[in-house]
Amino acid sequence: MNSDSNNKTQENPVGFSPADLSDGREKGNWETRYPEEARKIIIKEFFYLILIFISSILLPLFVLIWLKLYENTLPFNADNIKKFFFGGTGGCFGGCVFSAKWLIHSVAKDTWNVDRWLWRVLTPIQSAGLAFITILLVNSQILSFVKPNELGIQYCYALGFLVGYFSDNAIGKMTEVAQVFFGSSMGKR
Repeated sequence: MNSDSNNKTQENPVGFSPADLSDGREKGNWETRYPEEARKIIIKEFFYLILIFISSILLPLFVLIWLKLYENTLPFNADNIKKFFFGGTGGCFGGCVFSAKWLIHSVAKDTWNVDRWLWRVLTPIQSAGLAFITILLVNSQILSFVKPNELGIQYCYALGFLVGYFSDNAIGKMTEVAQVFFGSSMGKR
């Protein structure tokens, strides 16, 4: 890279789409920046996220159909199970969309690295868990922004999606709340 293009990059830092559609590349530069080994890992992450994406849409539909067919023969009331299941799968879907967004951006902006694969792979799972707990807290009225009898499966899935998509932010806020309630453990080792 010559000093002119180096100065250009410093003056106009690469932003995220849609503000910068060039990904910081010159027009006509179509070749990948990643070696074959990295491309294989990126493709595996891509297919993993596609699998999670499809599963978190289809699995709730299959469960809903199954419950409609067999609900009268179940030895328990499935209402709460549906709430938690749909909240968790909505959270997984939100976490998957979030991970896919960051996979796209990091590959396009040349910031992808293999050290973050755990974060990208575990975000949908972490998001599902956080959404499940959120629905549990709402259903038990510890968090009371809706009454449990108004908590339908569509609401649970949608709330789960939002919790999942913003799980990084939510966990950061929960840490702040925990530090207020329980104190900081910094320096206490």
